Amino acid sequence: MSRKMIFVDTAICTGCKACSVACKAWNELPAENTQLITSYQSQDDFTVDTWTFVTFDEKYENGKFNWMMRKSQCFHCGEPACMKACSSEAISKTDSGFVVIDQDKCIGCGYCMANCPWNIPRVVQSTFPKDAKAFKCTGCVNRVENGLAPSCVSTCQPGALQFGDYDEMMALAYQTLAIRKENHPRAQLYGDKIMGGTGYLYLLEDDPEVYGLPANPKTPVSLKLWKDIVYPLGGIAAGAAVAAVAVGVISNAARGNYRNKPDHSEH
Repeated sequence: MSRKMIFVDTAICTGCKACSVACKAWNELPAENTQLITSYQSQDDFTVDTWTFVTFDEKYENGKFNWMMRKSQCFHCGEPACMKACSSEAISKTDSGFVVIDQDKCIGCGYCMANCPWNIPRVVQSTFPKDAKAFKCTGCVNRVENGLAPSCVSTCQPGALQFGDYDEMMALAYQTLAIRKENHPRAQLYGDKIMGGTGYLYLLEDDPEVYGLPANPKTPVSLKLWKDIVYPLGGIAAGAAVAAVAVGVISNAARGNYRNKPDHSEH
């Protein structure tokens, strides 16, 4: 299956939150108590039972009021930091490009959450370590692999979410951006040039910070150093150490055998 993408046009989003409801319904996630945080936003973070929600940011400029609304979920990076950080190899990418967590392998260490530039995966803590698991948006990969669009896309009435092949959606995004820039000079794509290209590509009408997004998300340098340099060298060093011990044992044994041989030179 070819790589897929969800193109998110934030200007079309009406903040109806149907995407969040559809996500819960399809994934059989329980409802949670919420409260008004700001504007019409009733949730400001992910939980193990909420994998997507809508953010509402208000902006006043030149005497005009604007709602900067955005569907928030895992970005499904082309080069996911969470997968790189996973200590149990529980995180992988599907052929369709979605980043998924194998709950049978996950040990709930939280490295995925700590190293995600958006701090997205959430870990359920448990008295029993084997029950600690990380959760996040799956991209509805079980739907996608059966020819269906993700549930959030299927329920989006205004058409703010478009789903299709990666190249097709990328072309649509650039085409839409060119039109949008005519009236919104700061309009830009978010996700096309970061983290190896994201599975959820956003068209923003303003700077990322206005939407509560980091301008240039990156895989932490500490993770790159550990996984790309220190860890491989550690393996080499460990192998060299084992080899050195083996050589030493053989050498000592040889010397020991030589010393233990009876001396017949005087007879």
